Amino acid sequence: MNRNSVYILGISAFYHDSAACLIRNGTIVAAAQEERFTRKKHDASFPSHAIEYCLKEAGINIGDIAYVTFYEKPFLKFERLLLTYLSYAPRGIGSFLKAMPVWLKEKIFIKTLIQEELQYQGDIIFPEHHESHAASAFFPSPFDEAAIVTFDGVGEWTTTSWGKGKGNRIELTQEIQFPHSLGLLYSAFTYYIGFRVNSGEYKLMGLAPYGQPKYVDIIHRELIDIKDDGSFRLNLKYFNYPVGLTMTNGHFYKLFGLPPRKPEAELVQKHMDIAASIQQVTEEIMVKTANHVHKMTGLDNLCLAGGVALNCVGNGKILKQTRFRNIWVQPAAGDAGGALGAALLVWHHYLRNPRTVDQGHDSQQGSFLGPDVSADIQTLADSNGWVYEYLSNENLSVRIARLIDQQKVVGLCQGRMEFGPRALGSRSIIGDARSEKMQSILNLKVKFRESFRPFAPAVLRERVSDYFDMDCDSPYMLLVAPLCEQKRLDDKAGQELFGIEKLKFKRSVVPAITHVDYSARVQTVDQHRNPLFYRIIKEFERQTSCPVVINTSFNIRGEPIVCSAHDAYRCFMCTDMDYLLVGNCLFERLKQPNKNKYRKEDIATFLD
Repeated sequence: MNRNSVYILGISAFYHDSAACLIRNGTIVAAAQEERFTRKKHDASFPSHAIEYCLKEAGINIGDIAYVTFYEKPFLKFERLLLTYLSYAPRGIGSFLKAMPVWLKEKIFIKTLIQEELQYQGDIIFPEHHESHAASAFFPSPFDEAAIVTFDGVGEWTTTSWGKGKGNRIELTQEIQFPHSLGLLYSAFTYYIGFRVNSGEYKLMGLAPYGQPKYVDIIHRELIDIKDDGSFRLNLKYFNYPVGLTMTNGHFYKLFGLPPRKPEAELVQKHMDIAASIQQVTEEIMVKTANHVHKMTGLDNLCLAGGVALNCVGNGKILKQTRFRNIWVQPAAGDAGGALGAALLVWHHYLRNPRTVDQGHDSQQGSFLGPDVSADIQTLADSNGWVYEYLSNENLSVRIARLIDQQKVVGLCQGRMEFGPRALGSRSIIGDARSEKMQSILNLKVKFRESFRPFAPAVLRERVSDYFDMDCDSPYMLLVAPLCEQKRLDDKAGQELFGIEKLKFKRSVVPAITHVDYSARVQTVDQHRNPLFYRIIKEFERQTSCPVVINTSFNIRGEPIVCSAHDAYRCFMCTDMDYLLVGNCLFERLKQPNKNKYRKEDIATFLD
């Protein structure tokens, strides 16, 4: 180890998506969510495995860490919890009695817990929650100066904040505080429509295009007062989340004329219309806030973080409907990214180190910051009896492109795992975007998830404007853009359909990635960030003249994205996926000697 190196370990934990991040002299060495190691989706426990990985990746031990930093202030968060319960008392006594033992046992005394878990006696620093979000957005961005907006459920007290960053400093100047929260408003509708809070919000976003925003006026009139600057206040009469065990209440259900949908119950048109309505209101707030921040800062660049920044439809609206020229969204925008932001805050704010910006390139390294699977996969496969074909580097992209053209579904487990919720070609399942059947095949036979869920396109960066109404980098799949008019098909028949029936109509030349409103969550792929994935798509274009493939995360419903080669093989064998590529080893499912074992024994354990 270089004795001149300063290592800083960032930690986020105990709400959802616990994670760890290690930086060396301001450069990100490693970052990963705990769920990837424990295989518990959205694991909120102390990130012991993620920390162990980060230290191993750097080749150091805990004694080499100069500073540990936790992504928020536990005592300030506890203050908010207590004062909220006191202000609502005696309401919420059930929730209070449930929450207090956990807080008193572990959540307040984070410093002691870190010292004991890590056997660490050095400095431990606690920035504020939204400071960590803002730092995670600005410091890795390609901008020397930018406006910053953070949206989420709640940190300590803050739910939305904005300000700006320049050089090695960030400053947040305005905020909205709990209980008024855009993230919690969206989560309340997530709960009402029957999806899981803190994990199902993207399902609500995906459901919205099947509906009509018929309830926007009701939301404006009864639930939220939105000002021109994007600030807002909620009518708390309709919500239970401040102190209750549910997000919404009877007043809310009466307002919309439906009880909350039970998970797995039928989705009816009214659910879709409600989803469309809250999505439109969310976009309105995001755009108004961004316009206000642009007016206040006069800057061309905007950085976003916080869980709401994963609403890629809203991000796309900001790009189209505000005067910001460039947007950069932290790929791990939720709480996991707080570990990264906290570490960078210590390096730049606490230690006052300068920041160097490579104009045009962020320092997120493609977000490929997790464990590498480039170890000897042949030895692993041989020891387990897995049957494979070894592909040369020269033949690899040709073979995978040909399989996709043959309508095969291929799992990719390559190099370092992605940090954040999106698979970007390293832990991905890919297929032919031109196929009319591929969305259904992937949803029902591979992902085992709801049929309405859309899939994202991965497109060559230089060809993105040929297919989508955008011409900018979107390497982290965090911007939604419309499909170009010339790639669409006649929609007269489709306009007569409603709800899930819309899926039956072929809408474009790439139907598998075209949502029912002609939108797509675009990932641009370039040689700089992911050269192998780029070569595969480039070869697919050479063979088919199409520079677009489906890219979805390598997991099935209820499980985290795969981390190791073992995870990838097990997931592969539990599905109707056709091929798996790990390193240079290509596995065909039907040739595996144990192909029946996994399907019968394991599949039910994944489903939530």
